[in-house]
Parts: sequence; C-alpha cells; structure tokens
Amino acid sequence: MLALLILAVWQAVVPLAGISEFVLPTPWTIVKRIVSDWMLLFRHAWITVLEVVFGFGIAVLTGIPTALAIFYSRVFEKAVYPLLVALQTVPKVVLAPLLVLYLGYGWAPKIFLAFLISFFPIVIATVVGLQALEKPMVSLLRSMGASERQVFVKLRMPAALPNIFGGFKVGIGLAVIGAVIGEYVAAERGIGYLQMQASSRFDTVLSFAAVIVISGVGVMLFSIISFLERKIVFQRETAR
Repeated sequence: MLALLILAVWQAVVPLAGISEFVLPTPWTIVKRIVSDWMLLFRHAWITVLEVVFGFGIAVLTGIPTALAIFYSRVFEKAVYPLLVALQTVPKVVLAPLLVLYLGYGWAPKIFLAFLISFFPIVIATVVGLQALEKPMVSLLRSMGASERQVFVKLRMPAALPNIFGGFKVGIGLAVIGAVIGEYVAAERGIGYLQMQASSRFDTVLSFAAVIVISGVGVMLFSIISFLERKIVFQRETAR
C-alpha cells in the first residue's frame, strides 16, 4: 500500500512541478518503456540472472562446507575466520578491475564477484545456526548412543536450517549486487551493462527501467529462496 502511495505521489508531482522526463521520468513512462523494450530488457536480464545463479550456487557449495570446517575444527576457525572477515571488509567494487585483469572480460569476473559477495553471509549464518543448538539436546542424543554423524543429520542440521536460509536470503541479494557491479566494470551483456549504455546516451527512462528490472530480479530470486524455505524448514511460530 505504501509503495502504491509513493508511486501515485511521484506520478502526480513530476508534471505538476514541471520536472523534465530527462531528469525524472514518471512511473507510467517507465512502465511504458519496459513494455515497449521488454525483449531487450529480458535478454540482458537473463544474462544477469545466470551470473547470479552460478555465483550464488558456488557460494552455497563452498560456504556450507567451510562453515562446517570452522564449526568442527578450532584450528581451521582460527586460521580462516580472520581472513574471511578481512576479505569481507574490502569493498568489492575495488576488486572488479583486478578481476577483469586476471579473469578476462567474459562471464568469470561477474560470477566470481557474485560468489565473493554472497559467500561470507552464508558461512556466518551457517556457523551461527550450528552453534545455536543447546548442548543438553546434543548430550541427550549422545547418551542414547547416537554418533556425531547421527547428531548432525538428526539434530544439528535441521536446527541450523532457519539460520542457513537466512544467510541464503541475504546472499542472493548481495549476489545480484556483485553481478551488476561486474557488469558496470566490464561487460558486453547484462542488465548492468544496459543501464551503463543508457546512461551514456542520456536515456534516463531506459536507465530507470533497468533499475526496476534489477530490483525485480532480486525480488524474484529472494522469493524462490523463501518458497524453498517454506517447503524445507519446519516453521516455528514467531513471537510478536
């Protein structure tokens, strides 16, 4: 409801204030441009989606094993944790030109940026989820003769899933940011590249349309993660 109110005010204020569409197009103008250039926007958005999915997928496949190693090995935790924190504090945009230098001009730097920026929240959320399990519950299972493997499968992992999916939700949004940053620096395709081209031609309407599509991609991928969470994770009633 708030979003509709903001759009209505935006639509009304722009012509009343005499603001040029070159400076700030109205929502209706942006919608018409999305409809008229939907094929162009879809073609570039599809490339960005693939970059995000591949980068995020690699982050999941490497982040969860890394979190398990951190949880089960104190030596690994002390060796790797500080490096992860240090890497996370580096603005990823400053790495993009270096990645182009080392990985080339194709898919690799965009996928790697999407992976890099989404890796840390997945690792941290998984570690926190594994550590959140109460020790008496683990002791109870062990007193009944359960092995560590059985404790992990039956108790640790199910209990950590809400945190893990929380990390996934954060990570997928960051992966979109990483892929678009890579497209800003070096790309010939992708929605970020299209927006850069629109800005260079002073096509403000298309630039806004690209922003809307980028947001739509993020919302779509976030919704997919939320859907999988509802199907996989036991839903506990939240306290409000």
